[in-house]
Amino acid sequence: MAIDLHDLTQAQRDRLAFIEMRVRFLGEVRRQDLFGRFGIQAAAATRDLAAYKDLVPGNLDYDSKNKVYVRAELFRPLFDLPPARVLAWLTRGYGDHEPTRQRPLIPSEPAAEINDPDLEVLSVITRAIHRKSAVQISYRAVSSGMTSRVIVPFALADSGSRWHVRAYDRRSNEFRDFVLARIADARFEGGPIADEELPGHDIQWNRIVEMELVPHPANMRNPDTIEAEYGMTDGMLVIRLRAALVGYMLRRWNVDCTPDHSLRGGESHLWLKNRQALYGVTNLFLAPGYGEPSKDR
Repeated sequence: MAIDLHDLTQAQRDRLAFIEMRVRFLGEVRRQDLFGRFGIQAAAATRDLAAYKDLVPGNLDYDSKNKVYVRAELFRPLFDLPPARVLAWLTRGYGDHEPTRQRPLIPSEPAAEINDPDLEVLSVITRAIHRKSAVQISYRAVSSGMTSRVIVPFALADSGSRWHVRAYDRRSNEFRDFVLARIADARFEGGPIADEELPGHDIQWNRIVEMELVPHPANMRNPDTIEAEYGMTDGMLVIRLRAALVGYMLRRWNVDCTPDHSLRGGESHLWLKNRQALYGVTNLFLAPGYGEPSKDR
């Protein structure tokens, strides 16, 4: 008798959704993954995998040599997963429950978001990260339009307004960020990964920048409000961040990066006190006021 997804308990659906998330976006799932995530016994994990195979027979292949279930070539999703939930699961370790449509406990509305990435493209990127393999992509660049290139991805990054993948770009021979929603197509590229393409050689990713943020001396009449909002200690908030992400953070927070805190406007609540810490960061074109001449007061 065939299994009906709606006849299963919520806990069972959660575990089946977890199986699908693992195999869809990492390319593999083991019984041990279910043990670790849900604390179930081996027999229960075996039943869950059998139930998933019964519901979508063509999604899993079994690799008997490595004792792991892998994504089948003709994979088709069972669950309709929103990209935000997928990205939360991939990057923060939660959000692996089957999404359910429920009324919120209190009224809430999110701000408008930039276009979500295509989940099939995302699944190629995430599996490539997991496998440590290269990917050929069709990419819509702002400056050059649609381009084809081969990248070696190793991490996802959230800029606050859109998701990026950090990767080595074989076209430019350097590490770069690629906006996920601009990737029109992605497919695996065979062949070995060179040593210089590994994340250990990404200077901007591995360098940690320590920034000292204080209430804006000119724009904030009540600096104690900003100190409380940002949880400052002795009037300062110290942020340690990868150099590759610094520009995104400064732009998102509207941090005044001028040497004399000369940016005016209510949107600039913070001033970067130790501007010299940004020396060598490559994405400072995003930092408010960093490259602008000081304005006369």
